[in-house]
Amino acid sequence: MSHRLQVLIPPELDAQLEKAAQRSRLSKGEWVRRALREALHRPAHGGGASSPVDRLASLGAPTADIEQMLSEIEAGRY
Repeated sequence: MSHRLQVLIPPELDAQLEKAAQRSRLSKGEWVRRALREALHRPAHGGGASSPVDRLASLGAPTADIEQMLSEIEAGRY
């Protein structure tokens, strides 16, 4: 059984929603349902893989001892 949810949004947001739904070839209702499902399955902010530190660590960027990094930066300036 489906339930009706009424949400008031400003005209600008409605226009953006309309365009997004058209680009996806979906009704506005289906676009919103999918966006809600996706948002509910994402980890909450402040913990897990969505925290800024965890996202930065997931990049796999090279790391080293701070003194080594600073000396490499200085060496590259000349």
